[in-house]
Amino acid sequence: MIELTNVSKNFKLGETTVEAVKEASLHVEKGEIYGVVGYSGAGKSTLVRCINFLEKPTSGTVKIAGQDLASLNAKQLREARRKIGMIFQGYNLLKTATVYENVALPLKLEGLEKQLIQERVEKYLNIVGLTDKKDHYPAQLSGGQKQRVAIARALAHEPEILLSDEATSALDPETTDSILKLLLEINQTLGITIFLITHELEVIERICDRVAVMEQGKIVEAGSVLDIFTNPAEETTKRFVGSEASFEIPPELLQHYKQTGKLVSLYFVGQSTDEPALALVSRHFDVLPSILAGGIENLKNDTLGKLLVHLKGEEAAYNSAIQFLIEKGITVREVAS
Repeated sequence: MIELTNVSKNFKLGETTVEAVKEASLHVEKGEIYGVVGYSGAGKSTLVRCINFLEKPTSGTVKIAGQDLASLNAKQLREARRKIGMIFQGYNLLKTATVYENVALPLKLEGLEKQLIQERVEKYLNIVGLTDKKDHYPAQLSGGQKQRVAIARALAHEPEILLSDEATSALDPETTDSILKLLLEINQTLGITIFLITHELEVIERICDRVAVMEQGKIVEAGSVLDIFTNPAEETTKRFVGSEASFEIPPELLQHYKQTGKLVSLYFVGQSTDEPALALVSRHFDVLPSILAGGIENLKNDTLGKLLVHLKGEEAAYNSAIQFLIEKGITVREVAS
């Protein structure tokens, strides 16, 4: 559905050339939710704007449903963009227009008939749960409601792709949760492909099928959400999903446990969460496990249990215990110093 091949985007700042995106390549399947995560300045916003040519790439190709956007003339590009909706962090609503008018105006500019405009506005305000707010102005709405208006406006064009540029980063946790549920519902009921960028790992956890990690303009790692969470390869990814960071264990305490044994992160996926594997370790091996922290993450398609465990015992016993855990389907990672 979306195919980026070696996409780069440079900007000129005086005599300096800034490489915002560097040879980024990715492929998004029709109907999936694909996320890109990275810290501020990683190039995420520039990348998402290259998808609909709000930023024309310096090099590389962008294909939407097999169509190379660079090969289109101005009229053809406008037609292609109608299939790509976009929602922004800042909502971009007209302050002097009602909710209804904010959704309807782009359709009027597109030249749609009045009856069709009314049908679409009412349909998508209903989907986002704002039918009763259609005569309100943005100043009368909460942040979450404003974002719902922006989503309805993007959907009113009936796009095949929805781009989300940090759409939840300005919202409180409860409102973020409701917007994520709405995006997931839109994906599942309307079949719209969603491509989102975020610096919030929770967003990726909750609704994405696959994820790419960006750093300094490059895609440094990509894969299924489960694979990235349980087996990150790059240092940037490890900083996002690292056990010691997510459990907020003081560094001096972590160091103490490492000096008195082995400190490991255990990941239980799906049915493996039902296995009493850790209890069996102390029964079958000369190793004493102590659970320091734990939690359960509900991913879009899986349940991921996480434990930070201190294992005390001889090296040979420890190695046997780790092998036993792996055979039980548990991912094991030793925590770095």
